[in-house]
Amino acid sequence: MAKVHELLATGPTLSFEFWPPRDEQRFARVLDELGSLRPDFVSVTYGAAGSTRDRTHDLVASLQAASYLAVAHVCCAAHRRQDLVDLLDRYRSEGIENVLALRGDPPLDAAGALPEGELRFASELVELVRAVGSFSIGVAVHPEGHPDCGGALDVDLDRAAAKLREADYAITQFFFRVEDYLRLVDGLAARGVDKPVVPGIMPIDRIGQVTRMAEMSGATIPAEVHSRLEAARSDPDEVRRIGVEVATELAQKLQAEDVPGLHFYTMNRSASVLSVCANLGIGAVP
Repeated sequence: MAKVHELLATGPTLSFEFWPPRDEQRFARVLDELGSLRPDFVSVTYGAAGSTRDRTHDLVASLQAASYLAVAHVCCAAHRRQDLVDLLDRYRSEGIENVLALRGDPPLDAAGALPEGELRFASELVELVRAVGSFSIGVAVHPEGHPDCGGALDVDLDRAAAKLREADYAITQFFFRVEDYLRLVDGLAARGVDKPVVPGIMPIDRIGQVTRMAEMSGATIPAEVHSRLEAARSDPDEVRRIGVEVATELAQKLQAEDVPGLHFYTMNRSASVLSVCANLGIGAVP
């Protein structure tokens, strides 16, 4: 199997993010449909406070066995260092060489807080992953700044640059304005970091879901998009059509900027992603 940073060096990539499914049959259909687009790699999320650790591992392993290049999300929040080493050793022994190193969501209450000395930041996790084995390491970056930075974009850029210097590439949180991505890349370049930054795109499929996720991630839904969605709230098909249109326009603008790839947050659904990719000349709508 290849490593993600090696693929990024050869040309633009197409990739999808999944999460461990509750409905295995439905997910099998989604995977079959999106698999027809021959993605360069797929990634698998890791639940809050490690709540899906085993299910994430099992899905990564099954995707790899099915000849997908699978990237395992690994989060340091709520885990001890040795637990992380054991997990990484397990992946390495199974031939999985691609990891997305994330801080992840911390425990929700004081009773679950980690003791002093455990990993607190993704940058520390990157160092640990590098020490454990020869992984291709990705990190997450936020075009509009991490929510914890409270709008201090320079502070967030400093942290993102420090993290990416030690990693091999980055994937962004989803966003809706190409200007936010370009500002991020320019800010990293000004700090001497020019490693690949793959833009993340999430086609809007459901208003409530994307609104909640945007609030959690620090992403902003542009006012004109928000007003169009609100006007169509009672018509799910129109909401999806608008979401496909917005995502297509963003992807086209990104392609014009020669981005290193496109990474789609699929939400374990295929229809909107298939439509966007068809609009881009990638595959076709069934």
